[in-house]
Amino acid sequence: MFAELSITSNFTFLTGASHPEEYMERAALLGIEAIAIADDNSVAGIVRAYTAAKQIARQVAERQALEAAQGIIGPPRPDHIPAPPSAAVCHVPRLVPAARLRFAEGLEVTALAASRAGWARLCRLISKGRLRAEKGSCDLRLGDLLEHGAEGLELLLHGPPDAPGQTRGADEWWPQAQRLTRRLGGQMHLVLSPRYDGQDAGRFDRLAALAADLGLPTVASACPMMHHGRRRKLADVLSAVRLGCRVDALGRAALANGEQRLRSGAEMRRLLGPHAEAVDRAADLAKRCGFDLGSLRYEYPSEVTENETPSQRLARLARAGLNWRFPHGASEKVRAMLEHELDLIGKLKYEPYFLTVRDIVAFARERGILCQGRGSAANSVVCYCLGVTSVSPEIGTMVFERFVSEARDEPPDIDVDFEHERREEVIQHIYDTYGRHRAGLCATVIHYRGKRAIREVGAAMGLSRDTIGALSSQLWGFFSTNGLEEARMREIGLDPDDRRLKLTMELIHEVIGFPRHLSQHVGGFIITEGRLDELVPIENASMEDRTVICWDKDDIDSLGILKVDVLSLGMLTCIRKAFDLLALHHGKDLSLATLPPEDPRVYDMLCAADSIGVSQVESRAQ
Repeated sequence: MFAELSITSNFTFLTGASHPEEYMERAALLGIEAIAIADDNSVAGIVRAYTAAKQIARQVAERQALEAAQGIIGPPRPDHIPAPPSAAVCHVPRLVPAARLRFAEGLEVTALAASRAGWARLCRLISKGRLRAEKGSCDLRLGDLLEHGAEGLELLLHGPPDAPGQTRGADEWWPQAQRLTRRLGGQMHLVLSPRYDGQDAGRFDRLAALAADLGLPTVASACPMMHHGRRRKLADVLSAVRLGCRVDALGRAALANGEQRLRSGAEMRRLLGPHAEAVDRAADLAKRCGFDLGSLRYEYPSEVTENETPSQRLARLARAGLNWRFPHGASEKVRAMLEHELDLIGKLKYEPYFLTVRDIVAFARERGILCQGRGSAANSVVCYCLGVTSVSPEIGTMVFERFVSEARDEPPDIDVDFEHERREEVIQHIYDTYGRHRAGLCATVIHYRGKRAIREVGAAMGLSRDTIGALSSQLWGFFSTNGLEEARMREIGLDPDDRRLKLTMELIHEVIGFPRHLSQHVGGFIITEGRLDELVPIENASMEDRTVICWDKDDIDSLGILKVDVLSLGMLTCIRKAFDLLALHHGKDLSLATLPPEDPRVYDMLCAADSIGVSQVESRAQ
């Protein structure tokens, strides 16, 4: 068996040439025991591989169940032909969470999370380097690793750079490697990885000698940049985009061939020759890394107070809200709905989530910031009584289980809109309340789409600006329509049979969907009970005073981690300004103080704009 422990995916932006999901699928076909997606100073793509592994496992289980019930799928087999192997031998690779750490001193180390404690250290280490630098960069130093320690981590030290043009050679690498191994040698291995340049045999001998001098065992890794060799051309295009040059000017920055791909254990043994035992050590090392990303899901803040549990506090606030929402008494239907919802929320242990949203909304109302919950949360009497939404669900026909269901393994999702000009006050309040070590915005992965793909790939392939402009303005909308691209190209005066243009179009199709860089989510907050930077790395956003994590909303959903959506709505700002103008020009104060408590406009206004604080409604109702 073999485990590939140092894979570069396309979440090492503009470098890796394959999706994490493609690596997982290819590993299943090659029979690889485990793989580690190890992007540069990042764990942004790991959840994608984790999700793909779950899908492969589900497909294998379904196939096995079908074969057990109906036999091997396929045409009838003659008696003289041996039976085919069962789908029960289908392999599901295991994901080893990892990152490739690039230190300022020139060392490269792939860090494997062997335990939950190791994952926490890895995330804090990456966070330290990311928060020290501007968005998209990481300033990581060897002293950071030595300071944090490496308990729960397995470290793979990459050999010294020996390619022409490298700024740091073996003379600078050696003292730093000694410094690291003196402190952490018991958790370290030296990587044997081929360069596919005809000099690998001698290089393996030199690396093995270095490992012996350092007292380290060796492990095998192909250090793949792509899941399949056919991605070589795309890898060169991505390098050209990253370096800001044309493909034909890449020189030594281009790949020499398509060999730096994911390989099976048999291929690695053949390549390593007398050092093939490093393949077995890689598999043994993977077995010692038992940490699973699925264990990260239950880390939401407990919202425990001194005198109440979250369940008690939620029930008290919801029942108190029932009185001010229904001052003349709630119907039996509403009361039954409230008790049913509280029971289901308690069974699924989502009380802290509802309390967090309620507290954020209460803060906004104390500051006079208009806000309004929406979405499926409007089906909830609990949200209505907490003041999160303003429409009673009794007037509708949708059931609460559309919002929170015991049958669906999905967390609730409450979207709250705030005045767009004042939402930053709410965001900074969340940071101040929980601390930046416990709260951060989700990321949004910016993927290549038609126009950007045409512009950047076209420039890398050396197309003229006029050609790129014509393609970008006239062709991008036809990518999803088969058969119309060539005709449209002829209409705008381009020859679809031109060799360079044809290759460019193939690469444009291939790059669409690739991640380009990370941006910040419009308002999805992740808040944790412990340190957020021990759950996922935190980094600076381009906007001042914002910090974000590297996972997007789909990754969060895959892990079952709850997020709080703090969104903005321009119309709420318009409503606020309309209130101010009425007060300025007509002297009409739209506060409850000007209305008698029995006036129905008190509650109509609350439903229309939800601008009145709960305490004010309670005092006027009394």
